[in-house]
Amino acid sequence: MDHPSLQSTLRELQVFWRSSRFWGTFLAIVLIFAVTGPYGTMDSMPAGERFAYWLILHAVAWSIAILFSVLADALLRKRLGNTFWRMMIGSLVAALPIGFAIGLVDYGFSGDPAALGGGLARALFALPLCALFCFLTYLAMHRQIEEAAAQAPPAASILDRLKPQNRGVLLRLSVQDHYTEVVTSRGRELVLLRFSDALREIGATPGLQVHRSHWVADAHVETLKRDNGKVLILTRDGTQIPVSRSFAEQARRRFG
Repeated sequence: MDHPSLQSTLRELQVFWRSSRFWGTFLAIVLIFAVTGPYGTMDSMPAGERFAYWLILHAVAWSIAILFSVLADALLRKRLGNTFWRMMIGSLVAALPIGFAIGLVDYGFSGDPAALGGGLARALFALPLCALFCFLTYLAMHRQIEEAAAQAPPAASILDRLKPQNRGVLLRLSVQDHYTEVVTSRGRELVLLRFSDALREIGATPGLQVHRSHWVADAHVETLKRDNGKVLILTRDGTQIPVSRSFAEQARRRFG
């Protein structure tokens, strides 16, 4: 999974964990099952054990269904435009692991190895329940889910790659073999990062690329100078940075 898809998945999962409506619905369903005791649990389990059984079973099943729905929503976004159908596909696929998970829960309460069998049959039984779960969840929370999916991930900052003691005001970047040298007001550090990628992580710091191997922040420029026909930038710490011909006119307009 690519980085944006992972970020989107995490944001959508947080929508569920933080939703009081979701947790209220979950607890209401658990209580209904615990009180009515379907599938023979009323006769085979006392009240406390029955509540624990349905609480664990629903927690496992709902967690799997949510995870698969959110993953499908993130992974299928470029292929399928409708959020509801993306989540429905994930919910239906979740029926298979849910079927086997129910067997594990049954085995944990009964101790009968036979409970581990019949996973496929349980998965078929879980299919309509998964579809219903997806429908109700989307109906109640689709706005929050779509808003979370649409949020842009936080922009990466090259300062986050530095050791804490070197994180200061960004002054300049330079290529050093396969590394990018990052110079800040608090120090300098080599980062294993392509220069082009480093330029995308400078954020809102005003500055200019003046050479294929150099970028300098506006506030760090002292003056422009010429040396044997070459244009150079003199920075406030006394460093001289070459300005290539392709960037010379921009540098003159900006710093001259």
